[in-house]
Amino acid sequence: MDEIKILWADDEIDTLKPQLFFLKKKGYEVITVSNGHDALDILRNEKDFDVIFLDESMPGISGLETLEAIREIDLNIPVVMITKNEAENLMEEAIGAEINDYLIKPVNPNQILLSLKKIIDNKRLVSEKTATDYQQEFRKISLEISGDLDFEGWKEIYLKIIKWELRMDQNDLTEMSNILSIQKSEANASFFKYVSKNYLSWLDDQSKGPLMSHQLMKKAVLPKMESGIPTFFILLDNLRFDQWKVMESAILEYFNKEEESYFYSLLPSATQYSRNAIFSGLLPIDIAKKYPQWWKNDFDEGGKNMFEAELFNEFIKRNFRKEIKFAFEKVTNTKTARLIEDTIANYMQNDITVLVYNFIDMLSHARTEMDMLKALASDEKAYRSITLSWLQNSPLLNTLKKLSEKEVRVFITTDHGTIRVNTPSKIVGDKETTTNLRYKSGKNLLFNKKDVFEIGRPDQAGLPSPNVSTRYVFAKEDLFFLYPNNYAYYNNMYKDTFQHGGISMEELICPVISLKSKGKI
Repeated sequence: MDEIKILWADDEIDTLKPQLFFLKKKGYEVITVSNGHDALDILRNEKDFDVIFLDESMPGISGLETLEAIREIDLNIPVVMITKNEAENLMEEAIGAEINDYLIKPVNPNQILLSLKKIIDNKRLVSEKTATDYQQEFRKISLEISGDLDFEGWKEIYLKIIKWELRMDQNDLTEMSNILSIQKSEANASFFKYVSKNYLSWLDDQSKGPLMSHQLMKKAVLPKMESGIPTFFILLDNLRFDQWKVMESAILEYFNKEEESYFYSLLPSATQYSRNAIFSGLLPIDIAKKYPQWWKNDFDEGGKNMFEAELFNEFIKRNFRKEIKFAFEKVTNTKTARLIEDTIANYMQNDITVLVYNFIDMLSHARTEMDMLKALASDEKAYRSITLSWLQNSPLLNTLKKLSEKEVRVFITTDHGTIRVNTPSKIVGDKETTTNLRYKSGKNLLFNKKDVFEIGRPDQAGLPSPNVSTRYVFAKEDLFFLYPNNYAYYNNMYKDTFQHGGISMEELICPVISLKSKGKI
């Protein structure tokens, strides 16, 4: 361990010789002063201190006054406040001034050592333990990945990987993060095989598969609706499970988590299919047959999700005998988000209110097109971080704060996730082939069969078939489809961007969170 340098300011420094001797034996260097003025003079001239021990009651200027001046010199240096005074207001003032620890006199050597361990060695110790713990679990996860997992087991594997991703984010474990990334890729390779083998059987007998997009409202939301308690269903487009996990603590300041569950997005894991299925309660093929005026195929002109409110209205009619009052709002810009925040009380009269926020979807697409945003969200860790930053500064969080003051139930979910793509796969199609990078549908598709899950009969997968010979193909793992024309140009453009539509844990395994107001329900 490099020698740790401590500045200790205390007007009774002569009485602390046993503590100082103890620290010296442990390898710490301690510079002592008897007042705040001397401490500040030394700190201005020497900037290499690792921690400051600061007595609160000193002649001249108090410890709190000294602390305020220290923060003007160095905002980040750790400070431990030491005092005889246990007054609550004094502790609150010190904590409010961002001290790192608080000790009450008389302090014994072990207290001091523990404080130093917490401040100086904490990050190193946590990092080392995180690395050791993951090494121990690495083999267990690998065995589970190669085993006979069902859809619930794959959800558990995905959440375990997310847990380790978040722990490594906190501790900057680059080498371990790289190993985890490889293990995650191996998991996605096995997950692709699992989904390819079982997907059609899930739709053939829906009682044997996971909860899926078209079943979400009926099976996860409607059973929890209660008379007299407004329900708010908030869908964040493109929200992955790991993004929910980094947002969770900010939201749970205001709500109790009633249940954290999941569903599998339909294929393609794209908004047109999965989100229309969520709000209609129908498979895409049934939407196209029952409501052809509200369904557009991939190559049709115009928006593909223009009639979600109408589909939801039909869903309500089919599933409730009595009249249900609802509102359906799509938030695509800050102005609309703020308007909902300002008027959220007006929605309390509804039985259910649906709010669809498109920010995360826009973020992933903007990252593809804007070099600046691509740099800000340069990897998975940064992508999670920028999502959390958006939430913390968004009208959505303010809306949730206001809702938490009422007697409400809130669902937070998504329609599908995204995966960061890295490996191009060549595909050839005609002019009516879809443009999505993770799936294609069309009549004349040429592709590498090893790279895709192919559906030759769309009706078996609950998908519409615009032409008799329409086929669908879905990319595996981190692949993305490219045409041979301008291959290098588009490879450079889309490589390392977040896309959706294919088969990966990140795209298919989606969070659905049930929240209730604290102390209200």
